[in-house]
Amino acid sequence: MTESVAADRFPKRRWGRLAFAGVAWVALVAGWVAYQRSSGLGQIDTAQRLIDTARGNWWAIGAYMAVSLIRPLVLFPATIVAVAAGILFGPVVGVVVAAGSANASAFIGYSVGRNLRRPGESAEVSSRLGVWASRLRANSFETVLLTRLLFLPYDLVNYGCGLLRVRRVPFVAATAIGTLPGTVAFVLVGSSVTRLDDGIDGIDSGILTASIVLILFSLATSRFVKRRTSRVAGEIEPFVAGDQAQSANARE
Repeated sequence: MTESVAADRFPKRRWGRLAFAGVAWVALVAGWVAYQRSSGLGQIDTAQRLIDTARGNWWAIGAYMAVSLIRPLVLFPATIVAVAAGILFGPVVGVVVAAGSANASAFIGYSVGRNLRRPGESAEVSSRLGVWASRLRANSFETVLLTRLLFLPYDLVNYGCGLLRVRRVPFVAATAIGTLPGTVAFVLVGSSVTRLDDGIDGIDSGILTASIVLILFSLATSRFVKRRTSRVAGEIEPFVAGDQAQSANARE
């Protein structure tokens, strides 16, 4: 009864907007795939072509940010884009531009996922997923921070957090903090080479060492966050179980 009422209240106009957005998204991805196939360029080659076009131009930062905002919609690897920032702008400006763009693109993915689920629709398709989703929402900051420090698939995390209605402020804050070590590491790598296809041999040994240290620091920090998250999850589990039991009784 409740589900049918929620469905009736869901605006038909919004269904139309979602359908249009879905078609536009599919068309964008299809166009991107078609371009890569017709040009014969891989992801690195495509990024290098964009770097060659933007390098030294006054509009390079704006173009980079525009590409970064489109990137999650075509699932282009965020790591390549971060390295490109180092090549184009150097270590200092590159970190600032890459970090800002990464957070903006994460919020776009989060917003897309959040708008894919209609109000009142249950995101829990199983009891196990329901418990996990409840923990995620109750402990949003540390859980999202953990996914960033572990370098889990960037766009998948963004869409998933939006779909599961993770709170906006903790998501943004955890993303800003958690992506910083990786962003700095990849930008430093980019700043020490002139082309994406230079390979690891073209990377300065000192820069490579610093980047590895940053990545190891991120992974080590994730272990601490994971222990803390597990402890907090154990503390809130009785409340989660109580909420689920209450919801089940209400449906009956």
